Amino acid sequence: MATRFKFRLEALLRVRKSLEEEAKRHLSRMLAAQDQALAALDSLRALHLAGLVRCRVAPGQVINLEDLRNTQRFLLVVEQRIQAQTQVLHQAQQAVATARQALVKAHQNHLILQRLKERRQEQHAREVLQEEIRDLDEIAVLRYHITHPAASNL
Repeated sequence: MATRFKFRLEALLRVRKSLEEEAKRHLSRMLAAQDQALAALDSLRALHLAGLVRCRVAPGQVINLEDLRNTQRFLLVVEQRIQAQTQVLHQAQQAVATARQALVKAHQNHLILQRLKERRQEQHAREVLQEEIRDLDEIAVLRYHITHPAASNL
């Protein structure tokens, strides 16, 4: 009778699959952090542009020096924040790249075991088929000898 297929490394396969899922979740979090950093940078750039627009004076318009100085200070602070946020974005991009590499490695490790399991299943199926063929051949021989008793005397 054919035995049921049992993959001895099934527990390791489940661990590798869960590691791959965790790597996917980690990459998702890193992508979200990168998107958030990019949105913050875009917001700061929009503030900077708005400050530049406020500095513009139409011809013949009176210039308020205090407002102009305040706007320049504001622009200086925004530029510093843009530089800092650019660093944050760069770090987030590096974290995304690292998370992607980890996901690729986890996926490869999972696929290696999955393919091994599939090959072993195919091998087991071939062995079971050969065993069934041998059993059927034995049954056919026995049946032949039962139905043709003269042939078994030879």
